[in-house]
Amino acid sequence: MLFRSIRDTHFQFPGQQGIYNGKVRDVYFVKDKLVSIASDRISAFDHILPKPIPCKGQVLNQIAAYFLAATKDICPNWLEATPDPNVSVGIKCEPIRLEMVVRGYLAGHAAREYKAGKRILCGVVLPEGMKENDKFPTPIITPATKAEEGHDEDISKEEILKRNIVSPETWATLEKYALGLFARGTEMALKQGLILVDTKYEFGIHNNEVYLIDEIHTPDSSRYFYAEGYADRQAKGEPQQQLSKEFVREWLMEQGFQGKDNQQMPFMPDEFVNVITARYIELYERVTGKTFVPANTNNITQRIEDNVKQYFATLA
Repeated sequence: MLFRSIRDTHFQFPGQQGIYNGKVRDVYFVKDKLVSIASDRISAFDHILPKPIPCKGQVLNQIAAYFLAATKDICPNWLEATPDPNVSVGIKCEPIRLEMVVRGYLAGHAAREYKAGKRILCGVVLPEGMKENDKFPTPIITPATKAEEGHDEDISKEEILKRNIVSPETWATLEKYALGLFARGTEMALKQGLILVDTKYEFGIHNNEVYLIDEIHTPDSSRYFYAEGYADRQAKGEPQQQLSKEFVREWLMEQGFQGKDNQQMPFMPDEFVNVITARYIELYERVTGKTFVPANTNNITQRIEDNVKQYFATLA
């Protein structure tokens, strides 16, 4: 089946007051609501890749909605409705300019830093004698500042409080929510034969309360390993089988691209685009335990516009 993709959006909804274009999502401010449209753009190393990935936006939107519904008892979140497979609508919060990165295992960025000899990451002391993909004794939080442009930067709890990015009380709430969400995500992943390795959460303020915003536990914000065979692979020093977009980063590194200055973004063959689509669909099915039902993409832009307008008409 041939799927069409949506790369950029240029909607004008009735009551629209503004738009924010993220790396992957386009967020429209409509009346007193926030309309988040998950495009099919894909980013790695803080760069948007040249080709969109069909179905990716739908996968991300639907996984996020699934987990936001499953974690409402841990903390309040922004989501109110999903009027279209690529769209979420909810409460407009004032974003806290931090990413709460929670790591259960030494993988990805943390593993690269560890390999380079670092034993303190964001103020957290890392145990000696670990190898890549080993489990931490307890999950750790390694926050990052949300940069408007360019790379997000690692930051410690001490530095966050010193810079007054949030108050000590808000920090305590963020920490409690992030660890609670990670514990729930870990539990849900295990039921599906997966290990939630690491992830990031974003929060905002609404009516002086901390709300979970954006998305959670999707392949764009999270890394998963297959639980079966994990211990064997670790014992033999073999790479773990993972469900995440790390394979996209690895492909880019093989092509000599890591988002650094003077590096050229490589050409993406269609075959690789199809592989990414298949991996995202596999991830949806593995993570949720549901069969992926692709939406009609014949006129994806019109479909989204009609569904969003219809949703707001029901609120009038």
